Amino acid sequence: MEPQRERAGRHLKKGRKRRRGPNMLVGAAEAMRARWELEESQPEAKKARLSTILFAENCEVTHEQLCELLKYAVLGNSNVSKPSWCQLFHQNQLNNVVVFVLQGMSQLHFYRFYMEFGFLRKAFTHKFRLPPPSSNFLADIIGLQKKQTTGDLSKMVEGSLPSTSSKVSISLQNAPIIQKYGSKKVGLTRCLLTKEEMKTFHFPLQGFPDCENFVPTKCHGSITDNSPLFGLDCEMCLTSKGRELTRISLVAEGGCCIMDELVKPDNKVLDYLTSFSGITKKILNPVTTKLKDVQRQLKALLPPDAVLVGHSLGLDLRALKMIHPYVIDTSLLYVREQGRRFKLKFLAKAILGKDIQCPDRLGHDATEDARTTLELAQYFLKYGPRKIAELNLEALASHQELLAAGQGPRNTAEVVQQSNTSVLECLDLMGQKLLFLTREAETSELSSSRNCQTIKCLTNKEMRSKWTEMSTVYAGPFSKNCNLRAVKKLFKSFGPVRSMSLVLETHQPHLCIQYEVLEAAQLAIESLDGILVESTCIKVQRPVTELTLDSSTLVKELEQDSENRGTIYLSGVNQTFKEHLLQQSNIFLGLEAVILPKDLKSGKQKKYCFLKFKTFGSAQRALNILKGKDWKLKGRHALTPRHLHAWLRGIPPESRRTPGVRVIPPPSEQQALQVLKVDHPKIAAWRWGRKIGKLYHSLSPGTLCLILLPGTKSTHGSFSGLGLMGIKDEEESTTPKICS
Repeated sequence: MEPQRERAGRHLKKGRKRRRGPNMLVGAAEAMRARWELEESQPEAKKARLSTILFAENCEVTHEQLCELLKYAVLGNSNVSKPSWCQLFHQNQLNNVVVFVLQGMSQLHFYRFYMEFGFLRKAFTHKFRLPPPSSNFLADIIGLQKKQTTGDLSKMVEGSLPSTSSKVSISLQNAPIIQKYGSKKVGLTRCLLTKEEMKTFHFPLQGFPDCENFVPTKCHGSITDNSPLFGLDCEMCLTSKGRELTRISLVAEGGCCIMDELVKPDNKVLDYLTSFSGITKKILNPVTTKLKDVQRQLKALLPPDAVLVGHSLGLDLRALKMIHPYVIDTSLLYVREQGRRFKLKFLAKAILGKDIQCPDRLGHDATEDARTTLELAQYFLKYGPRKIAELNLEALASHQELLAAGQGPRNTAEVVQQSNTSVLECLDLMGQKLLFLTREAETSELSSSRNCQTIKCLTNKEMRSKWTEMSTVYAGPFSKNCNLRAVKKLFKSFGPVRSMSLVLETHQPHLCIQYEVLEAAQLAIESLDGILVESTCIKVQRPVTELTLDSSTLVKELEQDSENRGTIYLSGVNQTFKEHLLQQSNIFLGLEAVILPKDLKSGKQKKYCFLKFKTFGSAQRALNILKGKDWKLKGRHALTPRHLHAWLRGIPPESRRTPGVRVIPPPSEQQALQVLKVDHPKIAAWRWGRKIGKLYHSLSPGTLCLILLPGTKSTHGSFSGLGLMGIKDEEESTTPKICS
């Protein structure tokens, strides 16, 4: 039966027919989609915002669906389809996309160390479950598929069509860098310019007529793949005799600058070329160092097998009036089509992820440029030509050139297709950022520059027990003649019961009730603790264990969780509750969603639900009404974020250890310090919460931010991940939504 709704005197138009999705109320979904499309079509500009009432019963979002959202966030509706599991309004108002990945952490860790994740749980209103991690989590969520080499094609199933990855591999063979160096990693000696290449690109060479007065470095040692690299960069000015040296910087492996000298030109300066060199007359006036001095110093510094690295290095050597036989020129190492060359500033950003030659500085920094060329050569040697080819530098450079000329790409979809449509490449093309905070080995597939920290967190069986024990209550004492059937019915009225047993070991009988949801247990404690049952005052409390000692504090914090603030829990709902609620929806202002959990086996609706409201005030008013005489329901404010419901209901009873008091001798101070090392997950959670909080506050408004805890795998099994997301300063949706 399709629910009929009326709001502000306006009827929703009947939408076109759509496919039925699993676990979804079709009428409600159509109404929702109609409202989304109506709101999307409004002409006035609005801030980007999210609406994530997930259709799936288990609230699990797959890695492919995450990739789907990221692509849409970057490219918009004109190039990719909208995400199927959430709605992103006004995508064109997004300024950035930032993704934090906390490797080694799972949903278990988030709720085990809930107090430590203070900022995350309060700032991000949208939470969802992730499946256990795959072998290549980061590549999965950004769509960066592992590409097969042409040799791998023979291993494909006979008779099958070539996969997309194999086609990409074939196209890589046409990349200029692959054609020159091949697809495998190469050694240092393979990267050196040959004498013929040095001649072609006008490097100073011994015996050439225009190099008669040039000074050789006297480096004639045997070159191997282990020979030392030195980054070199020079700045020049224009004199009456042409270009002359004004500054030289030499950087050794490891990034240490071993030479940085200002040089006084021998001839009259006509132009200091300050916008490029950063050199002014005032800077050079006190300088007494001459060209012959730096030539002598450079000869003394360089070992016999030294390899100089620079960008357009021939110009630097000519300014130095020196000859050196072993050189790597990064403008030629990173081969470009049709003999063109990539700029150093572009390579620094595209390869190393660093900004150099910034416009707010006066001229270039020779030391920075020298260090950058050295890092580019080291990157090439470490990752090889194939990795460079996969970055598709030509497409990135062409896009930047179009933007610099005031033009957009001809067809974004076409450009994206050429760059293999991974989210990482899409972001680069559109000028947005994708930031991963992790130090897994697989991050080399994403970027060479990662300023991250590895978090080695072990899964812990105690987390399975914590929620169970917090959802368990002991009640009593009861008289031996007490009507236990009536007492059990009373406790069941607060929510679904997983198990109920009579404790007879005590002087008077007690009941042990394990609820399926935390809200039911808390409601039973708040409602029944201290009441009289057949003239006996009973106490209702949780078991006292090391896992429940902080339960009161944790309950208060859970109530303040951003996702729980506007949500209420109700027990005692029947099959007609939804229809009854919709008929009187005008008295429940701000209602956004009705969440009706189902039994995992039978598929029948449970006798409890959650109602999500726009504000805490709206939720409180609704709670007062629903607990009144007309509705006769029991309820309270929610404690459990929705993505956790299915997971908690799915915990088998045997995972619960028997509640009870455990007395453990306190560890010594030394033992405690040994346990809480810097890589302990509790400390890691606290530090990550603080770090992400600081980074989040530095983000610009309109930034889509995702925090991903990928989940973990161990000998104990697989543990689901957790996702949190939000748009900084987003406007909350006011559209009611129905989920079951």
